[in-house]
Amino acid sequence: MSGVANNMSYVLSVENLAGIKVPDRAQFIRIMLAEFFRISNHLMWLGELAHDVGAMSPIFYTVTDREKIMDIIERITGARLHPAWFRLGGLAADLPEGWEAPVRDFIRVFPKRIRAYESLLTKNPIFRGRTVGVGHLSREDAISRGITGPVLRGSGLNWDVRKNMPYSGYEVFDFEVPCFSEGDAYARYRVRMEEMRQSLRIIEQAADNMPSGPYITEDYRYVTPRKDETLKDIETLIHHFINVSRGPKIPKGESYRTTESARGEQGYYVVSDGGTTAYRMRIRTPDFAHIQAMPLMAVGGSISDLIPIIGSVDYVMPDTDR
Repeated sequence: MSGVANNMSYVLSVENLAGIKVPDRAQFIRIMLAEFFRISNHLMWLGELAHDVGAMSPIFYTVTDREKIMDIIERITGARLHPAWFRLGGLAADLPEGWEAPVRDFIRVFPKRIRAYESLLTKNPIFRGRTVGVGHLSREDAISRGITGPVLRGSGLNWDVRKNMPYSGYEVFDFEVPCFSEGDAYARYRVRMEEMRQSLRIIEQAADNMPSGPYITEDYRYVTPRKDETLKDIETLIHHFINVSRGPKIPKGESYRTTESARGEQGYYVVSDGGTTAYRMRIRTPDFAHIQAMPLMAVGGSISDLIPIIGSVDYVMPDTDR
């Protein structure tokens, strides 16, 4: 569900360990695509939550908008759901010709679509009856259980890694962090609805201010050099041969970086022994903690309450299992 946002956490950890500087253009492209996947995730969550509590129409509309995002992702990366397109030091390729037109079209149309979704659900008495006051999670319990992302912000803690511990250039973007204090399924719904608006703001700023320049670092110890440069410089040719045949050697040490994925904090702890593969790697996913907090939200409620509780948490089993 998070696409390239999953790649982001990994490459940041290794880049931090190796001291790799990523060009500004690559940083902006990474952010733009990560925010597209945040919206994509929230659209699928919204349609499924609405369907779970009895509203059939929203899922057809949200999947339609999600397909538009998938088309943009495919146009840029060549793949849709899982484009392993981020690389150490940058990206697999530059933005293709014609990338901006569909992005601008989505920026223009999507605000109306968000308003349409809200008109269907926000004041809908059945939807409110199934979510308001259901699945309460206090701020203190959320913190003690390691809850992050929209679930944490729905419990009243204004914490977003993009703001509090900026990475990949998020510090230069202007956006707000939605936060509601009620701690119920309805508050978590409101957080994600506003997050889609804020992600759209970030995408628009990335498109407006897209830097020129290289899309990958010129530190050829860690990336595959451009082919035309290997024909002119023997050192560059050697780096090309080594990186293609065995992969780059990462300096000894350890590193942990976390990012704000669509469902919360996702971090990679990597340990290098100086070789070409990780000596040890540990992935911290948000959903592993979120599922363990479900008894706090569900005990004392009805069996039917469990449905919107599960939907409002928005967990994905592969993310839970890592």
